[in-house]
Amino acid sequence: MHTASQCDMILYALRGGDKLTDNDARRRFRCSRLAARVNDLKKRGHKIDSRMIGLGNGKRVAEYSLAPQGQMALF
Repeated sequence: MHTASQCDMILYALRGGDKLTDNDARRRFRCSRLAARVNDLKKRGHKIDSRMIGLGNGKRVAEYSLAPQGQMALF
């Protein structure tokens, strides 16, 4: 799938209030490089938060969400 198309789908999901992890992006959008696509969106000026969440098995992954209007994105 084309990078721009993946970015569009990811942004649409984030604007809808979704929080995405790498596994979500792989399953929903066939995107194996969510961090790279999020970086592309940030370069376009979108404010995207990221935070580390636990999976319950001792592993942690990044979860991305759209920053609320008027707030700075957390990095």
